Parts: sequence; C-alpha cells; structure tokens
Amino acid sequence: MNLELRHLKVVCAIAETGSVTKAASQLGLAQPALTAQLQRIERTLGGPLFDRDRRGARPTALGELVLSRARVLLPAMKGLQDEAARLAAGGDHDTMSRYRIGAVGGPVVAHLVHRLSAAQPEAQISTHASYYISELSSMVMAGKLDYAQVGVCGDALPSAEYGLVWQTIGMDAVCVLMPDDHPQAKNLSVDLAELADEQWVAGAGDGCFGDCFAAACARAGFAPRRVLESDVRNCVDMVELGLAIGLCQPTFRPPAGLTSRPLRGAPLRWRLVLGWHPDSPAARSASKLMDHAQEAYQDILARNEHYTQWAQSLPGAGGNSHLAAA
Repeated sequence: MNLELRHLKVVCAIAETGSVTKAASQLGLAQPALTAQLQRIERTLGGPLFDRDRRGARPTALGELVLSRARVLLPAMKGLQDEAARLAAGGDHDTMSRYRIGAVGGPVVAHLVHRLSAAQPEAQISTHASYYISELSSMVMAGKLDYAQVGVCGDALPSAEYGLVWQTIGMDAVCVLMPDDHPQAKNLSVDLAELADEQWVAGAGDGCFGDCFAAACARAGFAPRRVLESDVRNCVDMVELGLAIGLCQPTFRPPAGLTSRPLRGAPLRWRLVLGWHPDSPAARSASKLMDHAQEAYQDILARNEHYTQWAQSLPGAGGNSHLAAA
C-alpha cells in the first residue's frame, strides 16, 4: 500500500481526538473500518503509530514523526488546492493564500501578521526568526521563505549577492534604553557624548551596526566601552539590573521601569526593510504586503509619544519623514 494524504488525515484525527472511536465519528467512518485502516497504515510505515489502552490513543515515537510531517504536508496541500482553484476561477492573481515570513526581531512582524490575518482570514501564515540577514536571504532565495523583514544600519541595504528586491518600511533614529531614573531620561533626546562612561548592551546580529556605532562614538569624542551582545530578553535584564544601557529602535516598547530616548541629531539610524525574490510568486503580492507592513510600522511608532514628539520638532516634521531615504 502506498501512503496517501487521506491516511495522514486519519493519523491526525486520531492524535487530535485521542481516540480511534472519536476519530471514526469525526471522519464519518465505522470504528472497525478505521481500526483496519490504521493497521494497514502502520504496516506500511513499519510500526505502531499509537499506544492504545482504556485511556485512549497516544502517539508513539514513530507516530510523532509521522504527525510532524503530516502537519506540514496537509496545510501545504490545502493551500495548493485553494490557490489552484482560485487561479482556475480567474481570481486575483496578486493575492497569495500562503505567506512565509522571516524576520530579525522587532514588533513589526507581529503587527504585520495581525493585519494580514484580518485582510485574508483564510491565508496560511507562518514566521521564522533569525538574527542573521544572510540566513533569511538564503532561505528566500531557496524558496523556503517568501519574504524577509530585516533591519539595516543607516543608508545601507542588505547585500545584493542574493538577488532579492528590498523596499523600505521605515527609517528612524536609534534610541537609548535606560532606567526611568537615569539622569538623561528627563530629556526629550540624549547627547551621545554625555554617555561616554556608560557600559552598552545590544542585540545579536550581522551587518555594520557595530562599526557604525563605534564611528558615531568617535565623532562624539570617545571610544565606547565594550558592547555586550545578547538576545533581547537578556539585554532588557541587563538594563534593568543597571549593568548597562541599551541601543534600541523607537518601535521597541520598554517594560515598566525603563524608557527610551532618541540620540540627539540622529547620529545612528535604523532602516526596516522587506525583501523578496523578484521572480517568485511572492513578488506579485509584495506591494500589498508592503502596505500592510508600513501601516503596521506607523501604528507601532505612534505608541512612542516621546519619540513622535521629538520627531515633530525636527525639520520636515511628520513621523519619520525627516529620516526617510529614497
């Protein structure tokens, strides 16, 4: 017997209900017929998929393996069928039914997924996290992701070696994360030179940000003390414990007891971009996804009253327009 998608549906139904009897009812089959079908599936796969007793059916190690694959294959096949049916019916060729989005931290993806889910409730949306632009770019190039949402320093863009198209979601001044009672927290913005004696902490990642930060400090007249690098949670913990002050985006929402302030004169800028392969199906929906991403970004930025107030005081006032680059 060859394994078919309907067999994977049987395995998933038994695992979800925890019972062959309940799964048979759910699938509209007689319990003996489903039991016989399960036995044929197990013979094909070479072993039992469930441990069965009075308490129900629990997946074996082999069963867990099959389930992990089935939970990927079944939604993918459903997405293929839905998209094929839509295209055959002459539907919107610029609307995808599946979105695989990779991202390097930040809150934009969560709000982007929220907006996308509201606009396309039936769409299948998955996300993948990585600290490294190169990894996400490679996954888009290989067709494992549709889009990559990343951040880059200043006027830079991710490397062109992967052949992806990159468009700017938004660009802002880098901020300093510090305790509420820090002496500089009373100001609307912070002079980098006033922070020469501080210890710093920043998130992990690739790109030129470390070099750009060192250059900005040099222009301010000092060499920064060692920058501690860690994940976001540990960065926040270090700031809360008074071990360091952090570098963050204005879209970051500080926890209670901490606050963020932009660096005066914007000596460091951070650009959020969205990338995709120009020859992929994702390219057809890129403009719509960019609209969602930019709206999500503006929603998030509006939560930071200190930053928006500071931005309005600059030439070209109005959100982050003073920092935007073509």
